[in-house]
Amino acid sequence: METTTTLNKIGSYSFVAEPFHVDFTGKLTLGVLGNHLLNCAGFHAEERGFGMATLNEQHYTWVLSRLAIEMEEMPYQYEPFTIQTWVENVYRLFTDRNFAILNKEGKAIGYARSVWAMISMEDRKPIDLLSLHGGSITDYICDKPCPIDKPGRIKISVQEPAALHQARYSDIDVNGHVNSIKYIEHILDLFPLERFRHQFVRRFEMAYVAESYYGDTLCFYPEQKGELEQDIEVRKNHADVVVRSKIIFA
Repeated sequence: METTTTLNKIGSYSFVAEPFHVDFTGKLTLGVLGNHLLNCAGFHAEERGFGMATLNEQHYTWVLSRLAIEMEEMPYQYEPFTIQTWVENVYRLFTDRNFAILNKEGKAIGYARSVWAMISMEDRKPIDLLSLHGGSITDYICDKPCPIDKPGRIKISVQEPAALHQARYSDIDVNGHVNSIKYIEHILDLFPLERFRHQFVRRFEMAYVAESYYGDTLCFYPEQKGELEQDIEVRKNHADVVVRSKIIFA
């Protein structure tokens, strides 16, 4: 049972699966869900004095390091759903933030785990979270359980890319680099439409290693790890790794 103190630490935000947010099956796309999760993280942090607007005044910003989403089902077109978010742990250089996705009946249909760092916008170096605002960020640590595995290690051995994509206008976010959710969309585009007609993305992991920019060539290296599991590495300009991903279908 969640206590009043615990509930005060959890942010809860309502959404509807809009027609332009669903795919050809009528279900919410993973990219849109990812954007909603990141928005909820921003709302929750801003309400507690650690949001982007506040941090940007100090020339700091949050960066997403890891993300794992695990779903039992996706909301259908026009269905309302709720996302809850809370902080699980705060370390000196990282913080763990979790999410629960609830259907219109309030039942959990999925969870997500994320890892964030705070960096200086001037030199891109990490900021000591425990020194910020007197360490008050730890006041929001919440013991609400998140019953999915943390992101694991992803290792690729293939040498030849299966696809290339040059980063364009629609890929670039307000920070001037390829948006973290755009990688999810490009990775899902590696698979044929028929796969999504018959299978469901049960779990999706992302590990963000470096930034890529407008004009960079993104090279995608997928490797089959099992009948329903695939790891993908994204490199920029055939060299530096920018993202590692794991997809498990069901």
